[in-house]
Amino acid sequence: MELVTRKKFKSGRLMPWGKGTVVSGAKGFVYLCGNTATAADYDPAGKQGGRFAGDAAAQWLEVLGNIKSDLEELGTALENLVKLTFFVRGPFPDGGVLSSPNFRLDVLDAFFAEHCPKHCSYNNPPPSEVIGVAALAQADIVIEIVAIAALPD
Repeated sequence: MELVTRKKFKSGRLMPWGKGTVVSGAKGFVYLCGNTATAADYDPAGKQGGRFAGDAAAQWLEVLGNIKSDLEELGTALENLVKLTFFVRGPFPDGGVLSSPNFRLDVLDAFFAEHCPKHCSYNNPPPSEVIGVAALAQADIVIEIVAIAALPD
C-alpha cells in the first residue's frame, strides 16, 4: 500500500494540513465515528453525568489516544490516516475557529511527534478540515474528531 499526501501551500506558505492523500493498493478503509472525551464520572449502566475529562488540551489528548487505539483495534495505524475532521466548539474570539482556545494545534503536534511524526503540522499531515460549532453532544465537550484511515495490504 502507498499513501502520498500532497502538502498544501497558500501564498507560498506551508499550511498545517495536507492538500489531499492519494491511496493506492489499500485493502480498504476504516471510517471512525466522531470521538469525544468521556465523562469523568461515567456510569457503566449507560448514564453519563457531571463534567467531561479536563480542559481542551486534556480532551484533545484523550480523543487522539482513542483514535490511535481504535485504528489499531481495526487493523491499521496512525501512519495510515487519510483524513481528519475536527469539530471545535466556540468561542471564536477573532471570528474564526483557529482562534478558539479549544483548537489545540500544539497538542495535536505534540501527540503526533510522539506517536507518528510524519503527521505533524510542520511535516506532512493528512488533509483535514476544522469546523467551528456552537455545541457538541454534551455541554462540556469542546472537541470531536472524525478519522479515515487506509487498511494496509
